[in-house]
Amino acid sequence: MSASRPVFVPAPGTRRSCALVLEDGALFRGFTFGRAGDTTGEVVFNTALAGYQEVLTDPSYAGQIVTMTYPHIGNYGVCAADMESLKAQVTGFVVREIASLDSSYRSEGSLEAWLDAQGIVGICGIDTRSLTKHLRTHGAKRGVISTASDDVDALVARARASRDMNGLDLAKEVTASSPYDFREPGAPASRFRVVAYDFGIKRNILRLLAASGCDVRVVPATTTAAEALALRPDGVFLSNGPGDPGACTYAIDAAKAIMDSGTPLFGICLGHQILGLACGGKTYKLKFGHRGANHPVKDLETGKVEITSQNHGFALDRSVFENKRYKLTHVNLNDDTVEGFRHLELPVISVQYHPESSPGPHDSRYLFSGFVEMMEKKKETSR
Repeated sequence: MSASRPVFVPAPGTRRSCALVLEDGALFRGFTFGRAGDTTGEVVFNTALAGYQEVLTDPSYAGQIVTMTYPHIGNYGVCAADMESLKAQVTGFVVREIASLDSSYRSEGSLEAWLDAQGIVGICGIDTRSLTKHLRTHGAKRGVISTASDDVDALVARARASRDMNGLDLAKEVTASSPYDFREPGAPASRFRVVAYDFGIKRNILRLLAASGCDVRVVPATTTAAEALALRPDGVFLSNGPGDPGACTYAIDAAKAIMDSGTPLFGICLGHQILGLACGGKTYKLKFGHRGANHPVKDLETGKVEITSQNHGFALDRSVFENKRYKLTHVNLNDDTVEGFRHLELPVISVQYHPESSPGPHDSRYLFSGFVEMMEKKKETSR
């Protein structure tokens, strides 16, 4: 059992000691921040230098304890405009050093106070580089953060008893309970009607769809194809989300039926994986996933390299491209995994990464224009 001591010691009486324990017995001691208590989840790491509030509120992180590799977190506070959903979605938060002062004209409060109000357990003062190297070497691990217990063996047992991402359907846990219309102040007049499946949809995706001239109707993850098509959409969007795509059989069935109808389809992240499964492909769990705002992706059709924002623990297997109806369009330059594909006969495109960024670069926002172009072409041919 490996153990790591805190990398700094706060002033006496200011913070309680706590521990992060992984299912393989790795132990990292630190100090509590945010809400005191215990929490479990899959421990992962994110390499973005900023954007911690967008990360914390991204529903794709449901069920996960997120480690930020950048050492100093919280220096610009929190702001409601930076939230990607209505609440924090992570189960825990790990940082090396939490800022003692937030300094930004946009700040509406400190990160620590916000985490406490959101009920999120955090640990600071640990060697996040050591933790990240451990996860890269041994893979993402289930873990527990505890301020209540120092019984390491008991904490290891709790980590091992917590939920495994394999076979876990989390989309049903984070989706909207009922359909709703998204309106963005200042958006251009609507030219297209889009049905957006909410598997854990980020707010900035909705903003960019609206900015592209789309009237967006957001529907729950379990909406059937018949229900979606009854809304007479010009296009259907399949959103990002958490968990194992293979467990979302209802969404795979819906995607296949919508695709077969000829309605333009655009998938991102979990939506991309669901589309791949609907096309007869397979998905698999990555060793430690892709999470950050600096991942290089090559567009095979243009030869251009995009720096992308990513957040996924599963990937689409290349075997789907044995069917010549589908074309690989984007690959990850770090590990050569599938990052995008399109249908050669139907108006279907998808990418594994996040063109809406938030946080991250804007290199890939052209994909929303590509979705619009598919809808325009479909309208022209239907006249």
